[in-house]
Amino acid sequence: MQKFYKVFLVVFIVFIAINLYALDWQTDLLSEDNLKFVFSIASAVIGLILLFVLDTWSRIGAKK
Repeated sequence: MQKFYKVFLVVFIVFIAINLYALDWQTDLLSEDNLKFVFSIASAVIGLILLFVLDTWSRIGAKK
């Protein structure tokens, strides 16, 4: 994995960790107060998925 991808991997994991810490576990997960954190976690997970897809594509392109 390239250094560029590793930086974003760390950033996305930190975003997920911060938002998991900020969630109010006593209320409903989809309550108005928690919804902004849930959306932020979802976007970070999508970013992680795209990160691994781009890394895989770069490895496939380098082999040819």
